[in-house]
Amino acid sequence: MSQLLVFEFPSTGPFGAEAEAAYKDLATDISQQPGLIWKVWIEDPQRQVAGGVYLFTDTASAEAYTTMHTARLNSFGITNITATSYEVNEGLSLIDHAQL
Repeated sequence: MSQLLVFEFPSTGPFGAEAEAAYKDLATDISQQPGLIWKVWIEDPQRQVAGGVYLFTDTASAEAYTTMHTARLNSFGITNITATSYEVNEGLSLIDHAQL
């Protein structure tokens, strides 16, 4: 069963086009993670938070990524990370046009 993973953490930027340029190599690395179907990058400069919403093929891949990415963020000095995982109801999601 697919697993949705949501990461959120404090960030003072960069945001928008500056983030796109700054994190291109990181995005390329993330795209190669085992079990990753897709990632949506999220940011809210007003609240000073950033993160991502990920869809993984299975729970094990999402858990492995959570462990690895939390350690990576910590190595960047980022703490107060929220990582929440959800099982995806694929049948209902497909009715509502989800790209699973």
